[in-house]
Amino acid sequence: MRKTTLVNSLTPIAVVLVLASIYGFWYKRSRGKIRNVERPAEGALTADILGEPLGQRATLVQFSSAFCTPCRATKALLQNVVAEMNDVHHIDIDAEAHLDLVRKLDIRSTPTTLFLDSRGIEVGRAVGAPRRDQVTSALSALR
Repeated sequence: MRKTTLVNSLTPIAVVLVLASIYGFWYKRSRGKIRNVERPAEGALTADILGEPLGQRATLVQFSSAFCTPCRATKALLQNVVAEMNDVHHIDIDAEAHLDLVRKLDIRSTPTTLFLDSRGIEVGRAVGAPRRDQVTSALSALR
């Protein structure tokens, strides 16, 4: 009788641990990956909307928040990558100060980086902190 009670009380804990582990693995794998996005040309982002000029080849638009540690690392990475390319521009937008734009673009967490082509059309998106090689390969696809 006592063994059954112990098994019954440990079963919910085991289930929660398994589900939390599955979620943790999924979350870790999905953060920072750059996924391709297909947006219509009517949804292009302009310099007027973003508050800064677009790059000749590409623009990286990063949505950040003040207390986001990965946002600072992502900003440093993107600025470093852009410093090597004269035809790519990086724009850092405070998500809290631009809630209308956040809602319009469906930004759900920070950091989120949008990859725009020369026309301001979103062609890629990274939720979380991307790696340098991911950013450079995504930009090289925009030639």
